[in-house]
Amino acid sequence: MTHLKEGMPAPDFSGKNQAGELISLKDFKGKKVVLYFYPKDNTPGCTSEACDLNDNYETFLSKGYEVIGVSPDSEASHQKFIDKYKLQFNLMADTEKEILQAYGVWGEKKMYGKTYMGVMRTTFIIDEKGLIEKVIEKVNTKNHSQQILSE
Repeated sequence: MTHLKEGMPAPDFSGKNQAGELISLKDFKGKKVVLYFYPKDNTPGCTSEACDLNDNYETFLSKGYEVIGVSPDSEASHQKFIDKYKLQFNLMADTEKEILQAYGVWGEKKMYGKTYMGVMRTTFIIDEKGLIEKVIEKVNTKNHSQQILSE
């Protein structure tokens, strides 16, 4: 569970996207950002979430949002994921888990009685000034856009 709350400044980050380009939160000053953290490319829940956001991408743009996904996968994995599903937004490769840790979404998880370290699926809505407007920890992967836009 993240330590970040609504109204707090969003931690700045820099990292490489699927094309190896360096992007930072400060590149999006003046825009709202949907920053979503997900466990793994090409898994059922992550694919549902990415495709739902992609299907509504034009709506996000029309409302002044940029969408950025972050996972520990590599740039190459992200590019394949984007190509396969025709995703229109940046996916950041956080292989060192620096962004995940800054946002408090890398931690202990349990599945089938086993404990392991992983990404806690979380979305942060960041306003034009870089402040956290909303934190969504209970992500509905199939209807995530509606969850974001109706808040």
